[in-house]
Amino acid sequence: MYLSRVEIDSDNRQKIKDLSHLGAYHNWVERSFPQEIAKGERERHLWRLDSLNGKNYLLLLSPEKPDLHALERYGKPGTAISKDYEPFLSRLSEGQLLQFKLTANPVHRGGKNSSHPGSLIPCFALDAQLKWLQGKADKNGFELVAADVVGHDRPLLRKKNHVSLNRTVFEGRLKISDLNQFKEMLISGIGREKAFGMGLMTVIPVD
Repeated sequence: MYLSRVEIDSDNRQKIKDLSHLGAYHNWVERSFPQEIAKGERERHLWRLDSLNGKNYLLLLSPEKPDLHALERYGKPGTAISKDYEPFLSRLSEGQLLQFKLTANPVHRGGKNSSHPGSLIPCFALDAQLKWLQGKADKNGFELVAADVVGHDRPLLRKKNHVSLNRTVFEGRLKISDLNQFKEMLISGIGREKAFGMGLMTVIPVD
């Protein structure tokens, strides 16, 4: 696995004119793996948009290393980097305390008394979003120690049909309760709409 990052060239209007919806970012990610395109075999790539110190980044987790030149298609030249993720995964341990960040698409299924029984309904309320995350923790090998919603918006999925997705950013601390489940979650992501910038959790150890 490889964890890659590139700074988005947000000040270059010519470069980012196409980046008006999540589908365009998905296309950017996919085109960063020309060998997969040539073979006709696509791997799952987890990605998300991040902001740090006034700069915007595309963060990407993938089984294979991306073409860094292609990854800079909408990025600033020389800012694309990629690191082997396996050494970090191998240092994780059960019971370890970690700080986390997650961009996800929290939804719940409407009950029989809902106006849309059985349908997937976005979680807009803060308590519903945190409840969704708690439910995912129980199934993915970690315990929530503290969690906050630090961002929420509804970006366009596709420009043509104006469908939007419920995007929530969580930050907090967790403890690994099942190491194998937790590693699998880090690699596979959490929740729905993973192709469109949701589901990627990153963690760093707490000293």
